[in-house]
Amino acid sequence: MALRLARAKTNRTAVVCLNHGYHGHTQSLIDVSPYKFSGPGGEGAPCHVRVVPCPDVYRGPYKRSDPDAGLKYAECGPIKLINEGLQPCAFIAETFPSVAGQIELPHGYLSAVYSCVRSAGGLCIADEVQTGFGRLGSAFWGFEAHGVVPDIVTLGKPIGNGFPMGAVVTTREIAAAFDNGMEFFCTGGGGPAAAAAGRAVLSVLRDMNLPANAEKMGVYLKSKLNDLALRHTLIGDVRGRGLFLGLELVRDRETLQVPSALFKFILLLTHSRTLPARP
Repeated sequence: MALRLARAKTNRTAVVCLNHGYHGHTQSLIDVSPYKFSGPGGEGAPCHVRVVPCPDVYRGPYKRSDPDAGLKYAECGPIKLINEGLQPCAFIAETFPSVAGQIELPHGYLSAVYSCVRSAGGLCIADEVQTGFGRLGSAFWGFEAHGVVPDIVTLGKPIGNGFPMGAVVTTREIAAAFDNGMEFFCTGGGGPAAAAAGRAVLSVLRDMNLPANAEKMGVYLKSKLNDLALRHTLIGDVRGRGLFLGLELVRDRETLQVPSALFKFILLLTHSRTLPARP
């Protein structure tokens, strides 16, 4: 739906996406998911898709210590494509890429990319399927943490807490562009059971103050993971916020060599005895 809205509004097809990104399992979403089309069984990027580097401040050329890393990644990615003449339909990205490895985008990246994409007539799509609904603790939506406002937001999974639901949020102007006379309906998406599930989830989030709990427990968990990293060189990086955390395992902290699957398994078994007790 988000892609259809963007195409209806811009009358374009070119989509810019992040390397390692994943957005869903339908064909149109596989087409904008390098994690799928560049992996086993994939056929590479379709002609209307442009892939830009994921702004990984741990493994990428611009590190966490560089205050301009966000702008530099933007300039060597989407901004470069647009300056070379690309007329984008949309830029789509998770606001905290998950499949790419729980990547926390550097400060200023999304604001620079969003500004450039919009100046070129494109739309900005924020995929909040993983990070929405307070999982980050301090921000209810991932884009809030970056200080940006997307044109289209996609939601899923947590909205129904297991009940199969998804949602697309956009502006009246963009929605109006989709009203071109072609009939559209979604058989399973607008029933009373779905509405009740969604309302119940929102009520629990509010009444139990779950975003605040995610913030509190995330701070605790991240501190313990950082403690482990001080004692075990196997852990190369600890990152994320709230209950959206990740750690990266490496053979060597200088070369960042990735352990083999067997090496990871053996070391995890070896170090499992040092994990802290549950609070």
